[in-house]
Amino acid sequence: MKKIAIITGASSGMGKEFALQISQTKPLDEIWLIARRKNNLEEIATSIKKICSEKNFNTNLIPKIIELDISGKEGSKKFAEILHQENTDETTISILVNNAGFGTYGTFEETPVEKEIEMIELNCSSLTGICGYAIPYMKKDSILINTASLASFMPLGNFAVYAATKSYVLSFSIALAAELKHKGIKVCALCPGPVSTEFANVASNGAREKVKHGLPADKVVKHCLKKAYKGKRIILYAFKWKFAATASSFVGRNLVAWFTYKFNKLKYRINDKNQINYNLTYYKTKLGQVDCGQMLDTDSKKSPK
Repeated sequence: MKKIAIITGASSGMGKEFALQISQTKPLDEIWLIARRKNNLEEIATSIKKICSEKNFNTNLIPKIIELDISGKEGSKKFAEILHQENTDETTISILVNNAGFGTYGTFEETPVEKEIEMIELNCSSLTGICGYAIPYMKKDSILINTASLASFMPLGNFAVYAATKSYVLSFSIALAAELKHKGIKVCALCPGPVSTEFANVASNGAREKVKHGLPADKVVKHCLKKAYKGKRIILYAFKWKFAATASSFVGRNLVAWFTYKFNKLKYRINDKNQINYNLTYYKTKLGQVDCGQMLDTDSKKSPK
């Protein structure tokens, strides 16, 4: 029986960490690395072989590089075609990590509709399709990890569609866990807050290179795998993330949406010369008062603290 692990969005960030850490903790024959950036995947595959050799664990593990855009219905169908080439009776998906996804920053009104639809297709449609195509290959003790977000617990101003897609991922994962429990398949939703990955750069269209106050991806993934192996359904790493998730139910959806819209109102655009233009008022609170009207220097590449 061939045992495989599959990680989508494996070329960087948490996807990369999942690939590296799973190869060191789970007995496998193959690990499938799925993403669009082939060069990154090749580097990760080399790292996996080196680590397994040094640790004398999974020494025969084969990293399988799959350069694939899994966006939308067509993307998940391409995944299914690759998967169907395997012999169902001889292949088991030991662990599936749905990590591919992205977000955009800005109000819904001022964000291109096409971008929002792409986000829904990748964060929701692709994830759902990949789960559907993969589950027939999963057996007792298989693990399915869907990357949701701390944003799953609340509507967020300036992240309206992103938060909604992650709320879907969380709800879907909890329901799926209930449906698959009798088969012994463990399903969990990882709900990270800010993590030091490329997310900020993508969400801001290059205006912000790093996630502010982001926690290390390797620690978040290590905690996730530890809890997933034990069957935990909702995984939150840091205490402040757990507090925020719990507090959101008491504060109320309307207030959270209003607050995040008003007080997270830094908006950035990239012009034709790839220079950063900040053109909305930056709000900050101090001693209970709102200090409005502080404009950012358009020549500065620093975001407000």
